[in-house]
Amino acid sequence: MIQELYQRFLDSKGAHTDTRSLEKGHFFIALKGERFDANEYVQQALDLGAHHVVTSDSQWQDQDKVTVVPNTLESLQQLATHHRNALGIPVVALTGSNGKTTTKELICAVLATEFNVTGTRGNLNNHIGVPLTLLSMNKSTQIGIVEMGANHQGEIAALAEIAQPDFGLITNYGKAHLEGFGGVDGIKKGKSELYEYLKESDGTAIVGRWDPEQIVRSAGIKQIFTPQSAQLHTEIDPILFTIDGLLIRTQLTGTYNYHNAVFAYTVGKTLGVSSENLKKGIASYQPSNNRSQIIEIGKTKIILDAYNANPSSMKVALENLSRQSTKHRVAILGDMFELGIYAKEEHQEIAAYANKLGIDEIHLVGENFMEIGGKFKTHKDLSQSWSLNPTKEQVILIKGSRGMTLEQLLKEWT
Repeated sequence: MIQELYQRFLDSKGAHTDTRSLEKGHFFIALKGERFDANEYVQQALDLGAHHVVTSDSQWQDQDKVTVVPNTLESLQQLATHHRNALGIPVVALTGSNGKTTTKELICAVLATEFNVTGTRGNLNNHIGVPLTLLSMNKSTQIGIVEMGANHQGEIAALAEIAQPDFGLITNYGKAHLEGFGGVDGIKKGKSELYEYLKESDGTAIVGRWDPEQIVRSAGIKQIFTPQSAQLHTEIDPILFTIDGLLIRTQLTGTYNYHNAVFAYTVGKTLGVSSENLKKGIASYQPSNNRSQIIEIGKTKIILDAYNANPSSMKVALENLSRQSTKHRVAILGDMFELGIYAKEEHQEIAAYANKLGIDEIHLVGENFMEIGGKFKTHKDLSQSWSLNPTKEQVILIKGSRGMTLEQLLKEWT
């Protein structure tokens, strides 16, 4: 069945799971979830000119352009693995609590200087996004980069089986998705499922030399360590570092992004990228999509890091803010989600940490922060009480979980 589906896929213009993006010649897989059932759109997909449709709805059993399978998600994943093996290219997988997408983009930027690279689009890094990433690769792809996300144990193991990476790295172990993983130990175990796959498959781990936990948990696997020569010179405005005798200028801010850049350098060096292009690739990457974006408005510098947040990423972002040379520093912090029973404790700790660092102004936004003394439930409440003064020399950090949509503050201020 998979071989037959695979030939249909090869004859198409690519796999899609959403009719809103479907075009003539596409291969459509109708997924079913708790809140949606794409099997209801089989006819629409055919009307739009789909080359072939995969569904679990038996009423389409005898249609030439339709294949009926017991489980469309499983078929998508099996098809992706089959395609990955048929291509036979090196695949680099990465996971971690923080910095996955930025590290992935940096790796792609470095490798793209010499190779045709296909990487995860945005943060499509789950049980659907990983297969779609693999299926987006084609005969011209020389290296695949696959980002893997998870919020409970067992997910990374499953994604690794689908992607079957040759190389893998873990950006860090942090306090993300505490509720699903059941605590910090659960996070470390869950993320390290990537290491377990590499060990069983004779793969190679790219290991951050600065992280003792990574060194221990990757023991017994082929290891490539980040260069010992790496040295950070400036961590703000922007990062400047040397590595293997190269001076590398970036468009990044914060120590945490320094580690992401060093990972990208190490992956590129491992796969044969020249020194000149290693430097060029890292220097070319500019943060976007609310991830560590630097925005200048008048005399005010805004660090927009509102794509997501957890206790670990909040702390390093606040530390970076505290090191800014500007006299007036403002932290606008939104609720952190998926913390479960740890929510109140972690929000209290972040508020206390911001005070300890001596941040000049702290504005807490969200229901969790309101429980510990915050004054604003939403970003709209904040914008009605506090407005941006672009004539003031200041640095403003905006950080919160995705659902807080704190980036909307920029629109409300202007």
